[in-house]
Amino acid sequence: MRAIETTTTLSMEAAEAAVRESLAAQGFGVLTEIDLAATLKAKLGVERSPLKILGACNPTFAHRALELDESVSLLLPCNVVLSQSDDRVTISAVDPREFMTGEAFQELATDAAHRLTAALAAVPPA
Repeated sequence: MRAIETTTTLSMEAAEAAVRESLAAQGFGVLTEIDLAATLKAKLGVERSPLKILGACNPTFAHRALELDESVSLLLPCNVVLSQSDDRVTISAVDPREFMTGEAFQELATDAAHRLTAALAAVPPA
């Protein structure tokens, strides 16, 4: 699966704060948050490196997409994932062009992908 991705040496907490700020600057709000590492620890007793999923939504893009095809709601909100490995945090976002295919979605998916790319590019590498 194609993703939009960046890596930083910021701490997990600092990377999350930075990506939330840069998403907001691109018109995205975070609607949901899943701390998968904490959930797996609580439910299964499994220890793993930090992994958090943020459900980001740009209301304008969501509205436009839903007007084109209501079934796009299956893809909302856009997942932005932060995962820590050693001293690096990888931030990945689903590339909307991967799922919103077809000519009707081309401009919208490209616009959304560019904004997500800009948001991730704004996170300091260190």
